[in-house]
Order: sequence, then structure tokens, then C-alpha cells
Amino acid sequence: MTESDSRRFRTLFISDVHLGTRGCQADKLLDFLRCHEADTVYLVGDIVDGWHLKSSWYWPQSHNDVIQKLLRKGRKGARIVYVPGNHDEFLRDYYGTHFGGIEVVEHAIHISPTGRRFLVIHGDLFDFVISQARWLALLGDKAYDAAITINRLVNGMMRRLGFGYWSFSKWAKLKVKNAVNYIGDFEKTLAAEARHHAVDGVICGHIHHAVMHERFGVHYVNCGDWVESCTAVAEHFDGRFEIITWTGRELSREPEPAPIAAQAA
Repeated sequence: MTESDSRRFRTLFISDVHLGTRGCQADKLLDFLRCHEADTVYLVGDIVDGWHLKSSWYWPQSHNDVIQKLLRKGRKGARIVYVPGNHDEFLRDYYGTHFGGIEVVEHAIHISPTGRRFLVIHGDLFDFVISQARWLALLGDKAYDAAITINRLVNGMMRRLGFGYWSFSKWAKLKVKNAVNYIGDFEKTLAAEARHHAVDGVICGHIHHAVMHERFGVHYVNCGDWVESCTAVAEHFDGRFEIITWTGRELSREPEPAPIAAQAA
């Protein structure tokens, strides 16, 4: 697939890239951005990892290429909206400003072609660990980094043996009881925030778990991440939403659950 025959969507939602860390799969994201175009691109937080860059500078060319590609999309006419998260919280001092055509906002209300309204927000402010115990969040971040390092070492061996990518931390999220409960509580809290804003759904990031459902009475959409799952959410021109899992030029797409279909709410 070349850029000239890329897929086009009404909207793309991307979160938790963590540029500035060794775990970031910037090459895959750059490949994804070359193959997908949209009228609007929402950057739903933790695009740049300021926490890590403060303690240890890491910025290879591929990370710079991702930023340049996003800026280029903006110059070509795409609307780029940046909703900062906790790792790029330094941008929260710049709400209402533009950087190279990128709008920085606290949150956004996205309106679908069918008139449905979605709150677009990173989600960390509704995570008790982040909002009430920052020191614990930083400790957990170090543990997550360790898991990602283990992933890289294990997957290096697995590639040499001809096996595909396997994520220990992603497996733990879905199997360890406390992690499963944390995900459920987070989703329930974000659904309540959507109801507070009187919207039809919420589109968020933060917990690196791409999913779409309507279990709490509103549409809940999480973009996933570009550290492990390499996922983004795409909105078609008829209002349907789709989770795209990018493995390179070979594209694997997850079917869209019925609650996020294009019909008007």
C-alpha cells in the first residue's frame, strides 16, 4: 500500500503513543499514518511522554518523524486536535493555543455524521491513582516500563524462533483480578462522566486497552496504545466506528460491535 492509495476516514483517534520511551512503536505508527488519512485527527493524550523525557532523554529519528508526519497532515488540511494526558501534562498550560496548526484543548465534543455526541478525553483525571496518589502512579509506571523491557527481550527471542509478538503486560491486564477490576471501574467512571456532559458516549485512552462497548448505558470507546497493541479508532463517513490493529502493511481489523453502529442515537 502506498500513500496514494491510503484508506480515508472521517476521523481518526490515537492515544498513548509515548514518544520519548523505548517501548514506543513509532515505526508502526508512522507506517499507519502513511496508510490512513482523515479529515480530523484527535490525539487523545500521552502522545509525548514528558515523565520519561525529564528523567532520561530518548528521542530517535523515528519519534521525530511521527511528529513531522502529523504536522504535515495538518498542513495538508486535516484538523489536528490534541487532548493532553498525564504523561504530556506540560501541555495543559497551553489550552486554547495552536502549535504548528495543532489545537490543544482540555477536552472536545465530537459530533458524528448521525448527530451523536462524544466526549473526547484522555481519562487520567478520573483515575483515582493518578489524581489522588501521584507517587503511586509513578511507581506503577516504573513497573510497567520493566514489563515492557521484559517484553522486548522475550519477543526478540520469539522472533528468532519464528513466533509472533506476545505481551506479558497485556496478558496480565486481562487475567489478573485486580487489573480486570481496575479496567471495569475506569470504564464505569468514564461512562458516568459522559452522562454528566449529557453526551452519547466517551472516547478515551490512558489504560492501554482498546475496546468498544455499551455496558454502562453509553458508548464507551478506548483507543488503545502504540506501545503494545498498536491500535487506533477510526470513524467512517457513515458514522460507524472501527478499531484498527496495525501490524504493518498487513492490516488486521477488529469487527465493530453492534452498539457503535451508524444509526442515530
